[in-house]
Amino acid sequence: MKRSSPQSVGFALGLLLSASVAFGEEIGEVSTVWKLIGPNHKIVVEAFPDPDVDGVVCYVSRAKTGGIKGALGVAEDPSDASIACRQVAPLRFKRALPQQDSIFSERASLIFKKVQVVRMVDRARNVLVYLTYSDRLIEGSPKNSITAVAVGDQKIPLAE
Repeated sequence: MKRSSPQSVGFALGLLLSASVAFGEEIGEVSTVWKLIGPNHKIVVEAFPDPDVDGVVCYVSRAKTGGIKGALGVAEDPSDASIACRQVAPLRFKRALPQQDSIFSERASLIFKKVQVVRMVDRARNVLVYLTYSDRLIEGSPKNSITAVAVGDQKIPLAE
């Protein structure tokens, strides 16, 4: 019987601990498939404030797998997600923004799959663009959703 080396155990633990995960405030959920054992399959809606722009909140809906695997946290969620970001208060930029920045990440499987939210700056129109998609260590999904927040008369501070 082959035993795991301390290095490989440490590597796996490091992967789990280093995964960048942002938790949103759960707004609500709806069941999509009833499961006899374990939680139902569902769609969850969460709110994520933009960490660099006070006054912008992104609402992300995504599918969550239920059943026994879902209850144990080992299920892989589908790559279906939708996003809507809105200005909910006066805008205040905490720092100069890069042209593109990953701002949220939440796991969609035990280790290798994540739902991502990326913020992009449309300099020509002074708009913040938000994209959600899922990725895997090897291969992601082309399924995505996009939304935009017009900044108005205030200039977006850009990092050079």
